[in-house]
Amino acid sequence: MMSMTCYSLDFGRTVFDLAACGCSSNASIDRCSVRNYARSVYRTCNRDYAARRSPYCRRDSAWCRVSSTKAPETLLNGVSQDPAVNLKESRGPISLINVFEAVAGDLQTLNQNLRSIVGAENPVLISAADQIFGAGGKRMRPALVFLVSRATAEIVGLKELTTKHRRLAEIIEMIHTASLIHDDVLDESNMRRGKQTVHQLYGTRVAVLAGDFMFAQSSWYLANLENIEVIKLISQVIKDFASGEIKQASSLFDCDVELEEYLIKSYYKTASLIAASTKGAAIFSGVDSSVAEQMYEYGKNLGLSFQVVDDVLDFTQSAEQLGKPAGSDLAKGNLTAPVIFALEKEPKLREIIESEFCETGSLDEAVELVKQCGGIERAQELAKQKADLAIQNLNCLPRGVFQSHLKEMVLYNLERID
Repeated sequence: MMSMTCYSLDFGRTVFDLAACGCSSNASIDRCSVRNYARSVYRTCNRDYAARRSPYCRRDSAWCRVSSTKAPETLLNGVSQDPAVNLKESRGPISLINVFEAVAGDLQTLNQNLRSIVGAENPVLISAADQIFGAGGKRMRPALVFLVSRATAEIVGLKELTTKHRRLAEIIEMIHTASLIHDDVLDESNMRRGKQTVHQLYGTRVAVLAGDFMFAQSSWYLANLENIEVIKLISQVIKDFASGEIKQASSLFDCDVELEEYLIKSYYKTASLIAASTKGAAIFSGVDSSVAEQMYEYGKNLGLSFQVVDDVLDFTQSAEQLGKPAGSDLAKGNLTAPVIFALEKEPKLREIIESEFCETGSLDEAVELVKQCGGIERAQELAKQKADLAIQNLNCLPRGVFQSHLKEMVLYNLERID
């Protein structure tokens, strides 16, 4: 649900083809424009909240570990044998300006390509494309692709990113954006990031077609990568999206839903794509399978932590900060980590939820009970556990600027709930 602010729309096919090849187009981006671009991203990132110092600490409890990329059902099984990372460090607040500056040239190229892909072959979707890619945000997923690509490239002595690295980032962002468009239609959401959604502006028909087109276009580009391992990896993500929506729809207002089920759904809807993008980047760098697998684990744990943080913010931030009504997930019967934890302590909360908030003020009462019963704090701890694992997964990378930025991505996510 995070994406970076895009710039001008008028990029022709010639420019797109040159940029996509990863050749001299990047060299033409002067350092000043890259720095300014990164600063604009930083301002976008901090629009809703100011970054603050993050006093994260290790608890004497077993960490959750996801040990298999093929069995998300094991999301609560296993205990980390590695020493926990000390998330409480003597450092100031995380600044994403440096993180995005490191790959700002890559992201500028990506933004140009994304708009060309949609507009060049489907003029009827140009206006919708402007709304889709111009709605603000941080482009987190392609940034992760570029950061992992460059970090793993150092291992094998690769001096520059390949065409496949860049195409992967575009594919990932198209899949992510398509899923958001369809999510908004399914959830009947009228606002995203403080702006009207595509289906609200152009109608459900155009929104569904726009999402379908981006799924189809991303699949076509995916096939042209001609790497069967990556094709299988990304294709599974699209299947996971559908599985996640089905799981969510089948468990609305179900107070017996367990944390394991919640994490599986979160993996399908959020973590699967991030994990596939980071592993795919490592594969195209040509590193050992063990390193690629650690990058998958990093993306998965970061994705789970990110989703839990988002679910906490649904209770702690205002509608203006969220860009959507506060408590909207609970109102729709989607029970997230804070609610699941609170249900263990408060029987009255179950009664209210199972009534589907039929009485006036019952939703507000439920939100207060979640806060009073420690649901927020326990969900915060879960997010920190997953973040701890994500940082451990980075130990396979060479120490340097890109490994550091990948760690900062994890810590910045946690600062949102600090």
